[in-house]
Amino acid sequence: MPSGLFALLDDIATIAKVAAASIDDIGAAASKAGVKAAGVVVDDTAVTPRYVTGFTPDRELPIIWRITKGSLFNKLVLILPALLLLSTFLPWAITPLLMLGGAYLCFEGAEKVLHSLQEDKTSLAEDAEIVADKNHEEAMVKGAVRTDFILSAEIMVIALNEVLDEHLVMRGATLALVAVLITVAVYGVVGLIVKMDDIGLHMAKEGNKLRRAIGRGLVDFMPKLLGALAIVGTAAMLWVGGQIVLHGLDEYHIGGLGHGLHDLAHRVGGGLPLAGLWEWLIAAAGAGVFGLLLGGVIVGLLHFLPGKKAAH
Repeated sequence: MPSGLFALLDDIATIAKVAAASIDDIGAAASKAGVKAAGVVVDDTAVTPRYVTGFTPDRELPIIWRITKGSLFNKLVLILPALLLLSTFLPWAITPLLMLGGAYLCFEGAEKVLHSLQEDKTSLAEDAEIVADKNHEEAMVKGAVRTDFILSAEIMVIALNEVLDEHLVMRGATLALVAVLITVAVYGVVGLIVKMDDIGLHMAKEGNKLRRAIGRGLVDFMPKLLGALAIVGTAAMLWVGGQIVLHGLDEYHIGGLGHGLHDLAHRVGGGLPLAGLWEWLIAAAGAGVFGLLLGGVIVGLLHFLPGKKAAH
């Protein structure tokens, strides 16, 4: 009896070790996949704050919470099962899907660049009227969740591409972990960004001189931060989108642009101090330029050809 009990305890200990190792493996795979999707995550973080612009402070966090729930539904209920089925029965379709998503990111980035060069003709009164509309919040939440679906799909496909060689349960667990962690991180940061000016305003009204000065600094800094995030998000879209398309073209042995860019970055940056950093910067800049050119072509086709309309 004791020997049987010890054998059982030994089996339990073995199972626990295997489970712990599996959890470590899932965490490592999720970390690797999340790093690969970082560019899209930056864009997701940069895009979302504009959906709560103009609302009263008491509505900002509830709106972000609604978008967060929509994002989790997108990732866990819609995208995750579809990708697991796809990776099981049609794994060859992953690269074309990645390239399609990359081309969409290039299109989005090019459109943002185009819009930044155009004059905004909407008056403050018109903006106020739009925000005051009782259906405006619902429309903004739905729009944010739709945009999140595209970005979430790209994040999940990038993550899936990193664990395609794993078994089905491992793929599912890794993608689920990536989905939850990235959603919490993105919308947690978004919530902090959105409320930072309110925090600054509260600090500026009361407390000692230093506290008030910090509060005023936060209020002044937030518009600059949001502007910088918009630029970073656009650059990330063009870089990630261009890189994904270039990598896909290389896989199909078309053009050799990705390999050529990598070789150029190695030749130019290899002889400089901090060679690795320079090589990465040159490769990222090249992918971003390619992404801008590709996105510009797509924007031109959608906007300027007869009978075509923007699909953005």
